[in-house]
Amino acid sequence: MSYLDWIVLSLTLIFVISYGIYRSREKHTMDSFLLAGQSLPWYHVTLSLMATQASAITFLSAPGQAYTDGMRFVQFYFGLPLAMVVLCITFVPKFHSLKIFTAYEFLESRFDLRTRALTSFLFLLQRGLSTGLSIYAPSLILSAILGWDITWTNIISGSIVLLYTIRGGSGAVSHTHLQQMGIITIGMVVAGVMVVRLLPENITFTDALHVAGKMGKTNVIDFTFDLNNRYNVWSGLIGGFFLQLSYFGTDQSQVGRFLTGSSEGQSKLGLAMNGLLKIPMQFLILLVGVLVFAFYQFTNPPLFFNQTAVDKVRKTSYAAEYLALEKRHEIIQADKHQHVMALTDAVHQDNTTAIADSREVLGKIENEVKSVRKEAEALLSKANGSDVNDVNYIFLRFVIDYLPAGLVGLLIAVILLASMGSVASAYNSLASCSVVDIYKRIYRKDQDRTDYVTASRWATFFWGIFCVAVAQYASRLGSMIEAVNILGSLFYGVILGIFLVAFYFKKIGSRAVFWGSIIGEIFVVASYWADLTAFLWLNLIGCVLVIGFSYIIELIWPERKEVLLPE
Repeated sequence: MSYLDWIVLSLTLIFVISYGIYRSREKHTMDSFLLAGQSLPWYHVTLSLMATQASAITFLSAPGQAYTDGMRFVQFYFGLPLAMVVLCITFVPKFHSLKIFTAYEFLESRFDLRTRALTSFLFLLQRGLSTGLSIYAPSLILSAILGWDITWTNIISGSIVLLYTIRGGSGAVSHTHLQQMGIITIGMVVAGVMVVRLLPENITFTDALHVAGKMGKTNVIDFTFDLNNRYNVWSGLIGGFFLQLSYFGTDQSQVGRFLTGSSEGQSKLGLAMNGLLKIPMQFLILLVGVLVFAFYQFTNPPLFFNQTAVDKVRKTSYAAEYLALEKRHEIIQADKHQHVMALTDAVHQDNTTAIADSREVLGKIENEVKSVRKEAEALLSKANGSDVNDVNYIFLRFVIDYLPAGLVGLLIAVILLASMGSVASAYNSLASCSVVDIYKRIYRKDQDRTDYVTASRWATFFWGIFCVAVAQYASRLGSMIEAVNILGSLFYGVILGIFLVAFYFKKIGSRAVFWGSIIGEIFVVASYWADLTAFLWLNLIGCVLVIGFSYIIELIWPERKEVLLPE
């Protein structure tokens, strides 16, 4: 990066971190540290929710996902608006009326301590692992730019956020989210505009979309019902609904965001606006990835986008073999450019026959490209001593190679800020559950509030270390945006099932739901390892299994007294 890029990057990060600490500089109580005193307006809640979701994974991996697989991933979010409606009607009023710090406090009043502890444990495990992936994503940037070892970049990425999360708590997190989302929005719009401006002079934005569409990258909607298809309307509406309902209604990283609302109405409005804005936001991020794909149809793309892995193979005995693959790739790309231009001309003339012919030829050439890339990937895996994947590097490589000085620094800042937003919320939620559900409830019931604030800071520090440790293994998981959602799907359905039993099945007691949850979780994990269905459906399966097993256990092994919902 140039000096200007470093200046833009440094000033942006310093401004956001300093502002968050400044706005949360007062002496903290447990309420202010964990829930920002429940004083924030709806737009703060909305932006904080969105910033928590929009991790570096979103801005690194989503464009790469669109580049390789098209825009069908956007269907993943189709269940989100429906989930927001259910949350506003059911979860938000209950949580606000109980005046709780974590979602799992409610479960003890409805069931018992062990059910609360089990659910909190499932959350802590899932969120701790997922946060490790969120830390790894910006580490890719530092590693690619500076050539640092990924171990040290993981430590740096995870530690920076700890500075203001430990110092300012939930207030610092929410205030930095406001600034982060503004900068992120500007940065991604600028990135989209710059991709279009970098296209050849005779190629317009519409031409780029036509080329990408004819090559299968604008496949936004798929109505085919197929349990093995990861992304279609039905998996998004049904599986996505249960995933989003569990994520926003039972994951403390999100519950902790909307509980900061100054009133029940502000929390509801914040959730509703999040439901309306998230799909357009994700659509635009994926669109940037599609535009990058279109750009590389007119400009030679790298054979492999992970430059660190490529640099490593050049220093090994495989260097000559990799160079030969690069030359083959260049020859194929030169041939491909001619047919892409022919396709563009056919689109301009609305010549359906020529369009069909060009698509057929380009399909064959694309298969050749995939074949060469597969050989390169296998060679790089040998040279690096482990499996390599470049989906997460596609957008980053484009930014570094083609954007002008200053904008590179801004886009790198966008990705780092996105990481900081999601990781900070995760740290805060992990600390909340550790202190409220375990430390305060089980070990130190009679301590004063200052002691709990200190414990929250130590819990934040512990989880920061844990998440950095997890990040060291994240490189083996392929596309980060898929990996983090697969991980969530292994737990969210079961957690949601516990809450739905609590809300709607008054006669099911604590013993039944406890064992029903354990059995349901075992079935979900087994289904994933056996690859029985696409991962989004695991959310529905987990939820239904918990309800079903709990109901059966209650019939066979009933508790002596009926458990009533608290008023």
